[in-house]
Amino acid sequence: MMAQNRVCACVEPLVNISPVSTSPLPSQRALFDIPDHIAYFNCAYMSPLLLTSVAAGIKGLQAKAAPWSITPPDFFSTVEKLRGVAASLFNATENDLAIIPSASYGLAVAAKNLLVKPGQHIVVLAEQYPSNFYVWKELAAQNGAHLHTVPRPANNDWTSAVVNAINAQTAIAALPHCHWTDGTLVDLAVVRRALDQVDGALVVDLTQSLGALTFDAQVIRPDFAVAAGYKWLLGPYSTGLLYIAPQHQQGVPLEFGPFSRLDAVKFSELVNYRDEFAPGARRFDVGEKANFALLPVLLNGLQQILSWEISRIEATLCRTTSAIAERAKELGLEVVEPHQRAGHFLGLRFPQGLPANIGERLAQHQIYVSIRGDSLRVTPYLYNTDRDIDRFLGTLQKILR
Repeated sequence: MMAQNRVCACVEPLVNISPVSTSPLPSQRALFDIPDHIAYFNCAYMSPLLLTSVAAGIKGLQAKAAPWSITPPDFFSTVEKLRGVAASLFNATENDLAIIPSASYGLAVAAKNLLVKPGQHIVVLAEQYPSNFYVWKELAAQNGAHLHTVPRPANNDWTSAVVNAINAQTAIAALPHCHWTDGTLVDLAVVRRALDQVDGALVVDLTQSLGALTFDAQVIRPDFAVAAGYKWLLGPYSTGLLYIAPQHQQGVPLEFGPFSRLDAVKFSELVNYRDEFAPGARRFDVGEKANFALLPVLLNGLQQILSWEISRIEATLCRTTSAIAERAKELGLEVVEPHQRAGHFLGLRFPQGLPANIGERLAQHQIYVSIRGDSLRVTPYLYNTDRDIDRFLGTLQKILR
């Protein structure tokens, strides 16, 4: 694996966060409202909200309850602050970011602005998340192209499998940074170089990695990169981020609302229609982007993530998943090797197949994980404790007896 995908002690930090540290963080459980009897290993499903984020959301709702206090600049101030903070996660600028409601929305923007010719193909992974599959299936059908689905490699080396699938007919590779079922990695820097040889575009779904795994748009050079906000970005549902490379920022948005136009803050002049868009990727913002209740929640989550530092989040979660993995192996479970998976993800596989209703049986003990494909997906966060781990492994051992 290349340096971009290293985990634990080998992690590469975001270049614009200084000083860099890979020392693990202490427990952050007190910042969340998680009762002691809950062992929540399911951040890849949906993260809890920080207590401060809940307060920020309530404050936003209270502002909407008194709309006479909201002025035109208020429709833009939180949006622009969020854009600037989010840019740090991508190692990009605020002009490169659009505010969107979902990963599927951002992927639809990408599909609308990328060229696919008859006979070409679009590369995706087997069992890839549906939002990053259906849109490309539709685009291929519309243009006489086809999908090239890369089978799951027996050795977990997605990178080599993807590179081998790229050829002169490749128009787009639409990939995650890590697979949503088990966290197995794709070395995006290697894929980008392979695409450069055939003038192919790279679209990346970062929903299961941004905020917990280092990403550098200057190294990866994606054409588009999207992330839903309600998982590793500690935000609410119906929020997300879309990175758009500079060469695509003059493209066609999905919507043509007034607030994506230049000087839209001048409400009294909105009747004077204008062709000019706001600079950068702002033309691709979703309508009603100001969302007074949701955006403050996402903004607070991102600010906390940057305060912790991505490198330290990676190191901490890597330590947690490694501890779980070693004990899971003692129970006879199969675990992807550390260098082949993201440090915040763990897919546990059972040699005899998944035990019946194992997710429900763990939930009966207030232990929460997900079943994805043939994996028991375990995705901890900074709120998990040693006691959580002991409860999870102890209960799992009893189930397997």
